[in-house]
Amino acid sequence: MTGRAKMDMRLARQSIELDRVGMTYETGSGPVEALRDITLSVREGEFVSLVGPSGCGKSTLLRVVAGLRPMTSGSVVVDGAPVVRPIPKVGMVFQAAVLLKWRTVLDNVLLPAELAGLRPARYRERAHELLKLTGLEDFAGKRPSELSGGMQQRVSLCRALLLDPPLLLMDEPFGALDAMTRDEMNLELLRVWGEAGAGAGERKTILFVTHSIPEAVFLSDRIVVMSPRPGRIAGIFDVALPRPRTVETRATAEFGQYSLDIYDLLTGRQSNTPAMAGRRAPA
Repeated sequence: MTGRAKMDMRLARQSIELDRVGMTYETGSGPVEALRDITLSVREGEFVSLVGPSGCGKSTLLRVVAGLRPMTSGSVVVDGAPVVRPIPKVGMVFQAAVLLKWRTVLDNVLLPAELAGLRPARYRERAHELLKLTGLEDFAGKRPSELSGGMQQRVSLCRALLLDPPLLLMDEPFGALDAMTRDEMNLELLRVWGEAGAGAGERKTILFVTHSIPEAVFLSDRIVVMSPRPGRIAGIFDVALPRPRTVETRATAEFGQYSLDIYDLLTGRQSNTPAMAGRRAPA
């Protein structure tokens, strides 16, 4: 089999498969339907972002994929296995870094090994490699309070990567950061993901929740636009911007057109600028 054929096989493999997923939860005032009829496939090594209005179920969908919240209808399959309980081979990054303030940076990164019942000492070398990769090697002995917000998020990313999970679920991880730090973290994430050096089959699969349309366009291979609650898929955009992406990518007309088209779909606004042919796939 040729290298090209092997690559095509990897690209064809599905990492996440959602089939008519619905989620209704009970409240004191009655049931609330959070998700309805979500059908989506995410390929191995693909970077997919979820955007939509507040309360549309983006974070709920992430937790359903992780097995942290049971769906009420439909099915979820991750790496060929039905999700019926929390899945082990996943890294999660949340909006808040959620670091243990009494532990050093290194010990925070090593936490997943401890929780998995593994010997942390076996993962110290990898933890140091990750800290070096994210520019934090000189801060291994510091406490979280001694780090900036962006540095704390780098630590949480290292922690999520420690056990080398094939899947990363990221829930608005940079939403609390200032604009400049957020842009830096976007570049950092793409670098850690291996945008420039790894083949698609060698990258981790990332499902990324954000409220920022430009952030989604900058990072993603595809963008899933969700409707107001109950969350449904309103449309899917294939982002054909070349990689690796740089600061200059944000200044291109094509980048702006993607952002405008997604904004139009979210708001129901009709743009005066024609959308690019083939840009949007119907839900």
